This record gives sequence, C-alpha cells and structure tokens, in this order.
Amino acid sequence: MTIYSEIAHNRMKTYLIFGLFLLLFTGFFYAIGLSYGDANVYALMGFVIAFASSVGSYFYSDKIVLTTTHARLAKKEEFFDLYTVTENLAIASGIPMPKVYVIDDLSPNAFATGRNPKHGVVCATTGLLQMMSRTELEGVIAHELSHIRNYDILVSTITAVLVGTIGLTVDWIMRSFWWGGGNKDRNKSPITLVLLIAALIITPIVATLIQLAVSRRREYLADASGALLTRYPLGLANALEKINAYPRGVRSASSSTAHLFFANPFRKGERASWFTNLFSTHPPAEKRIEILRNM
Repeated sequence: MTIYSEIAHNRMKTYLIFGLFLLLFTGFFYAIGLSYGDANVYALMGFVIAFASSVGSYFYSDKIVLTTTHARLAKKEEFFDLYTVTENLAIASGIPMPKVYVIDDLSPNAFATGRNPKHGVVCATTGLLQMMSRTELEGVIAHELSHIRNYDILVSTITAVLVGTIGLTVDWIMRSFWWGGGNKDRNKSPITLVLLIAALIITPIVATLIQLAVSRRREYLADASGALLTRYPLGLANALEKINAYPRGVRSASSSTAHLFFANPFRKGERASWFTNLFSTHPPAEKRIEILRNM
C-alpha cells in the first residue's frame, strides 16, 4: 500500500463515518419527536441545537485546549529545534506558520489544535523534545501539521460537540420521561415507547463509538500525510516506538483532550484487547508502526 492510497482510503472511510453520525443524530431527534410531538420539527430542532453548539466550539476550542493542558508559548531562543522544524515543515506543506506551544511534562507527546491552517497551533511536551532526534521530531511535527492541513481538528471538534449534545439531550429526555408522567400530549403507544427507550440507550453508545472511530481514522490519515511530507516514514515510526514504550502518560491530559494527542496520553506500551481498542481514541501503536514501516 502506497502513501497516496492510504490517504485516499482513510479519507473515504472518515467521510462515511461522519455521514453515519449525522444520520444517527437526526434519527435520534426524530425518534424523540415520535413520542413527544411532531417528528420533523424535533429533527429540525436537533439540527439547530447542534449547529449553535458547534459555532461556539469552532471559535474557542483551541484556547480551551491550551488552557486545560497547561501549555505555554514556546520561544524560538529556548526551543530552537521545535520552532525551526515547525517553520520548515509549514513552508514545505504550504500552510502558514502555526503558533508553537510546549507542555512541561516528561512524557513524550504532541498535539495540534486550531480551527483552520490560519489559526493553527502545534504543541509538544518537553519530554518529546528531549527524547527525539531531529529526524524523529520532524516526523511527529509533520503528523501534527497534517492534522491542521487536513482540517482534522475541525471535524473532531464538531463530532465531539454532537456527542455532547446527544448526551445532554438524553439526560433531559430521561428526566422528562420518568418525572413527566402527567404529560397528556405524549404518544403512549407501547411500540413508540419501546423505540424511544431503545434510542435513549443505544444512541449515546453508538455516537461515542463513531466519535472514537473518526479519531482513529484521522490518526492513520495524519501518519500517511506526515510521511508524505517528510518523505521518510521511518522517522515517524521510530518516534512512535519511543513514545509507545514510555511508561507514563501526560499529566494534564483528560478524556476531552486525549483524542488530540499524537499517541494515547494515558496508557503506554500495552497491547490492549479488541474491546479496549474499540473504546480507544487512538489505533494500536503496533498497527500504526507496521503500516509506516511498509510504506
């Protein structure tokens, strides 16, 4: 499999997954409408709520991420290699120079954020800068710049907002369902109620799985794009091996920011089961390394 075919393959699957998520979201609100009112009106209302929520996260997600991860602006004099590698690769990839940040943490990792290339941010831990050779650092930064160039952060943000919106809606509907028994307008058909309960239980689980699948697909795509940018997949593979072997995670990482990192910031060097991987924000490191070494 070539780098170009890997990029095309992952783009196609990501679009299919994202389309499935949108259908699930619309269908969920439609199911609510079957029991609580006009189904079409509820579906439209769900779309409007999701759109409004996405606008806020679109403009402020990068600032929130940098604050929650305790990142600080990286000065060129202090972090020369990080700054110059980012600058050179940004020129090569044809995107504006992103802002560069660092996290004071010995665990090697990195992430990118920003709603588009003009507002891009690249952040690396001090542990990554200490552990990597310049070639390996180029591989990691090329991966993160690919996230920015491919608008991965925008997709991830919107997907996360949709999952959060579904979670809040499920909580609201569940409370209304159990405590609003006096609502005379509710459709009390047994079949409709069974469908509603099934939607309330299954939809959040499926939505979360789709969110994680989008994140995993984006990691494969960024690996392929990063390797294409540096023309040296082994640099990225070697960096991933070092990061995967490190026993400790990033202290400031959280469940809401884990999907942004280059590698899983929580658990290192463990070969997880298929069930664990199903709920992981990242594909298995061994699989990523294997693909990179075969490019």
